[in-house]
Amino acid sequence: MDPVYIYGTIGFGVFAMVGAVAYALRDFGGNATEQRLEVLTGRRSPGAESEAARIDSIVREGLDGGSSLFSGMTGRLENLSQLFEQADCPLRPDMLIGVSIGVAVVGVAVGWATRLPPPVLPLVAIIMGAAPLCRLLFRRGRRLKKFGVQLPDALELIARALRSGHSLASGLHLVVEEMPAPVSTEFAMAYEEQNLGVSIDQALKNMMKRTPNMDLKFFVMAVAIQRQAGGDLAEILDKIGYIIRERFKIMGQVQALTGEGRMSGVVIMALPIALFFAVYYLNREYVMVLFNEPLGKKMITFAAIMQLLGAVAIKKIVDIKI
Repeated sequence: MDPVYIYGTIGFGVFAMVGAVAYALRDFGGNATEQRLEVLTGRRSPGAESEAARIDSIVREGLDGGSSLFSGMTGRLENLSQLFEQADCPLRPDMLIGVSIGVAVVGVAVGWATRLPPPVLPLVAIIMGAAPLCRLLFRRGRRLKKFGVQLPDALELIARALRSGHSLASGLHLVVEEMPAPVSTEFAMAYEEQNLGVSIDQALKNMMKRTPNMDLKFFVMAVAIQRQAGGDLAEILDKIGYIIRERFKIMGQVQALTGEGRMSGVVIMALPIALFFAVYYLNREYVMVLFNEPLGKKMITFAAIMQLLGAVAIKKIVDIKI
């Protein structure tokens, strides 16, 4: 038998064994919220909870110390899971990897059927394989942008609730009932967390971790400072909402002024690629010189590098931070 297949089988078996051990060592006793509820209802003592947490921490540190590679991979998977949560995507990270591999294989098959140059096929596989991740990032950006647009209305709603005599928790609940998703979804999670015993400061900080938004960070910091030093929180929220709206106006003006530059960047980036494929299908021998001759390989490598540098330069020009 071919040694490659033997080594591959052994590697797969070791990977499966490590996965089975990791699955067996998982904590099936419930998450932190369930343990806190058991403490509040008297089913678990606080000392037992802290002791269990300490033992679990020691075991996890020992496992992480023995397998730094797998701990790094676990951290990346956790970041990827957070990305799925921010994008509100029903898929899982393993499903995304499978979809990416399948799309890459289909792209290579289509490229082979259309008689693309063999050196271009790996590039097609990379582009097609990255398409699902790009779609996920696009969905995340669109959701975060929608959250940022809805945030000023949510802050003003909380400010009106505070002026009418409601508490901050009641203001959060009012946002959940009156506002659409995604702002209502995030505030609902914060409201449920504080109902389960988490302090409202920590619940808002958890929402800030789930939704990386600069304006939301201002709101969380304002709440934390007001709860420690006092002050009129409703007035602070009104000012934050006003600043956010003014910043949106400036962003709209910047988008209008930089529209020509962004369109020029798209044309400059897409034109060489479109011309390459057009000339390839019109005169294949003329284009294959770039892949067959040493000078042609150097030229196409230099062109690809300059394309990337040009894209970065144009993005830096049109991307104005406000």
